[in-house]
Amino acid sequence: MPTAADSVLDLPFDAVPDPEEFLRAAMRWHFSPETGSPFWLERASLLDFDPLTDIRTFADLTRFPNLAGELREVRAEDLVPRGYGDRPDVVGVYESGGTTGAPKRIVLLRDWLDRLLGWSSAQLDAHGVPQGVNWLVVAPTGPHMVGDVIKHQTALRGGLAFTVDLDPRWVKKLISEGKGAEAGAYAEHIVDQVAHVLRTQDIGVLMCTPPVLERLAARDDLAKLIEDKVQAINWVGTQMDPDTRHLYRTEVFPGARLYSGYGSTMILGNASERPGLTDDEPCVYDPWSPYMTFSVVDPETGVPVEYGERGQVVMHHVSKSLLMPNNLERDHATRCRPAPGAAQTGDSVADIAPVQEFDNETVIEGVY
Repeated sequence: MPTAADSVLDLPFDAVPDPEEFLRAAMRWHFSPETGSPFWLERASLLDFDPLTDIRTFADLTRFPNLAGELREVRAEDLVPRGYGDRPDVVGVYESGGTTGAPKRIVLLRDWLDRLLGWSSAQLDAHGVPQGVNWLVVAPTGPHMVGDVIKHQTALRGGLAFTVDLDPRWVKKLISEGKGAEAGAYAEHIVDQVAHVLRTQDIGVLMCTPPVLERLAARDDLAKLIEDKVQAINWVGTQMDPDTRHLYRTEVFPGARLYSGYGSTMILGNASERPGLTDDEPCVYDPWSPYMTFSVVDPETGVPVEYGERGQVVMHHVSKSLLMPNNLERDHATRCRPAPGAAQTGDSVADIAPVQEFDNETVIEGVY
């Protein structure tokens, strides 16, 4: 049978816990023999501190080593906290994109998915994205998390999800081997599938990556279909430069709400674009803290940069279902203050761009 957790770990998605109370409860859950995962219980003895007594604030999370790389080899079962019992409600095992080597694996549990969907749906409402409409989701599906989660999200909001699968690993492989023409042909294959759905179905929200959106905009007939049918465009994956974002919002797709998210499989979710930004403002992302928190650091020293300065993104995930602290991501960003009045732990980020090399691998983005 599942073991009871501190109530602060089971709050509704729209309740904001005291960050330090929440963090201490999470340490008790993940490092108690009755409730912690085999992954963390095995590694606790290797730490040079005691998480139960020494992790008191979110700044203390930097004391953890970055263990995300171990997710390439660890048994998925060992990531599930024992407190969920013998038959945990696992939605799926998902993998990172494999941009920087062998993919990392993570386990998505039902209670986290339900909480994530509630929060994400509230963010969509804040952006004016309509409920009760169908989505066309042009994104990676199995073994990747994003496509599956958005199908659940669409159902929660009362629509049908039409999908066109992207295989980002294949495109990155083609590009790395100098087969740019084949990568382009694959992208056109994706666009052709999107075109068929747009022509035959009622689509209210289009979710795709900037490279796919660029190809859709280049076809006059498809741009017209989007203008006539689509009420919101959610772009994800690779980033969009400010000039292109301004062009899409003001000239190419002025009738659709254009917004984005910034996330990672390793934090089991994403940060949301701050609602209310003007067409001329940078795209700022606010994390759902204290579950997901960011810091922007000098990659050489690990020290946070000043607000308005650029550095490398460090992500922390702390929830009942997963602990993954101090994960140095493959992205550079500008460090931003939280939105005025926001009860947010950690930084917001803007102007996301990939580093050129990460874990001794060249970073290739491709279509995602």
